[in-house]
Amino acid sequence: MTDEKKSETEVTQEDLQLDYDELLEEFNKKNEEIEKLKEDLERQEAETQEYISLSQRLQADFENFKKITDKQNKEIIKFANENIIKEFLDCYEDFGRALEVENDENLREGIELTYNKFKDILTKEGVEEIHAKGEKFDLNKHEALMVQKSDDVENGYVIEELMKGYMYKDKVLKYSKVIVCKK
Repeated sequence: MTDEKKSETEVTQEDLQLDYDELLEEFNKKNEEIEKLKEDLERQEAETQEYISLSQRLQADFENFKKITDKQNKEIIKFANENIIKEFLDCYEDFGRALEVENDENLREGIELTYNKFKDILTKEGVEEIHAKGEKFDLNKHEALMVQKSDDVENGYVIEELMKGYMYKDKVLKYSKVIVCKK
C-alpha cells in the first residue's frame, strides 16, 4: 500500500472512532432518557392505582351511605304518626274514664261509640296497650310509681296498673305506671 492510501485508512479509523464515541454518548443519553421515562411511567402507574383504589373506597362508602340513609328514611316513615297518636291517647283515656260513669245511658252510648272509633283507629295505626297487671315488672315497658308488699303477688311482679301504657309498632309510646310487689 502506498502512504497516501494508508493515511486515508488511518483517517477513516479515527473518524470511525469519533463517530463511535459520539454514537456511544448519544446511546447513553437516550438510555438515560428511557430510564427517566420508565421511572415516570412507574410513578404514574402507582398514582393511577392509588386513584383507582380511592375511587373504589369512595364508591363503597357511597353505597354504605345510601343503605344507612334508606334505613333512616324507613324508620322516619314507620314512626311518622307518632306525635299525633300521643295526642290521641289522652282523649282515648278520657273516654275510657267517662265510660265508667253509669248514670245516663245515652251519654254512655255516645261516648262508647266514640271510644270504639278511637280504639279502632289506634289499633289500625299499630298502637297496642301494654298489659301490666300480673306481669313481671319490665323497665322497657313499665314505670314503677310505688312498691308494696303483697302476699298474693310474687316479688318483682306488677300488683296494680295506675295508668295504661302503649306500644306503637315496636316502640314504647307511653310507659305503664304501675305498683310493683317488693318483699
